Amino acid sequence: IVLTGGDDRLWKTWGFPDGNILLTGEGHTDWLSGCCFRPSGTQLVTSSGDTTVRLWDLSRHGCILTLRGHSRAVRGCSWHSCGDFVASASADGTSKIWDVNSERCRYTLRGHKDSVNSIEFLPFSSTVVTSSADKTLSLWDVRT
Repeated sequence: IVLTGGDDRLWKTWGFPDGNILLTGEGHTDWLSGCCFRPSGTQLVTSSGDTTVRLWDLSRHGCILTLRGHSRAVRGCSWHSCGDFVASASADGTSKIWDVNSERCRYTLRGHKDSVNSIEFLPFSSTVVTSSADKTLSLWDVRT
């Protein structure tokens, strides 16, 4: 299964290799900048130009949680390998680590001087890496 999101504000899952659309979800009010599956494969997360991050349940075919806290477009998102945390990167210059169980922002990462364009958790680690329009990469240990 392949997951995509785009300017049409929709996420889609596609069968591979046949290319048939399996599921489609909508709810964001602006373009999708990122999407990825939860490690368990039963949910996915999307990030959008509408400043939100949304969690979707594939069995319910709907949005189960909207995370708000960025003031500008969210440029990317990532699941932690344990499945309990989502990271988001924003044009507001911050990144956030969200606890999906408590539905709250656990950490706000500040330090870039421009838009944060991407974010990824390192596998089986408490470290995230961010890239920014300020031409830097940063490693963050979210335990500290």
